[in-house]
Amino acid sequence: MILHLDLAAGIGLGSFVTLHDSTLMQHRTTSLLAGLVELHKSLHILGMIYGYARVSTDGQSTAAQVVELKAASAAVVFAEKGSGAKRERKQLNKVLSKLASGDVLVVTRLDRLARNTRDLLNIVSQIDAVGARLESINDKWADRRTAHGRLMMTVLAGLAEFERELIKDRTGAGRTRAKKDGVKFGPKFKLDRHQRAEALNRKDAGEPLSMIARSYRVSKSTISRLQP
Repeated sequence: MILHLDLAAGIGLGSFVTLHDSTLMQHRTTSLLAGLVELHKSLHILGMIYGYARVSTDGQSTAAQVVELKAASAAVVFAEKGSGAKRERKQLNKVLSKLASGDVLVVTRLDRLARNTRDLLNIVSQIDAVGARLESINDKWADRRTAHGRLMMTVLAGLAEFERELIKDRTGAGRTRAKKDGVKFGPKFKLDRHQRAEALNRKDAGEPLSMIARSYRVSKSTISRLQP
């Protein structure tokens, strides 16, 4: 009888230990999952830090910029060689396409990023649109987290718009003067004045447009658009 009681007690104790271990394991698993969720949230808030480096010629190296960007906590650096005047900058386009909310794009200087003021403002607008942020290591005046930085960027935007209007006005005035001087804009005529007159006469006489066009080695549509 005593043996049966001891055995029963042993079985009961074993079940309790097993239940206790299971509960403890479940608690630890829940805590671990909660920790991972919090870590994911914090990483999402902090965002990713990307770097962008550029040099103008093949004889230069982006190494010095990469060192600065790494020191500024850039996890991934996109580097390329080429003039800032080029519209097609593959590495810049690549990093801009990767930016998401909370991310940061770091450059050593703003002139490594943009061709001119208008280009800079367009890039900043593209970065803002996805909820990311731009930082320049050596241009602290452009830090838009400060009132001074926001003011400077607003001034730059005004200057860029003023410059655009000046260019537009100068271009319009130049075109007007050129037209008064007899300059014709658009593509050059494929036929000279004598050929156009001759082609119009043949057209009025009922000759097929395709035959007229073939004789001058132009398209049929060129002949059809001729006006007296």
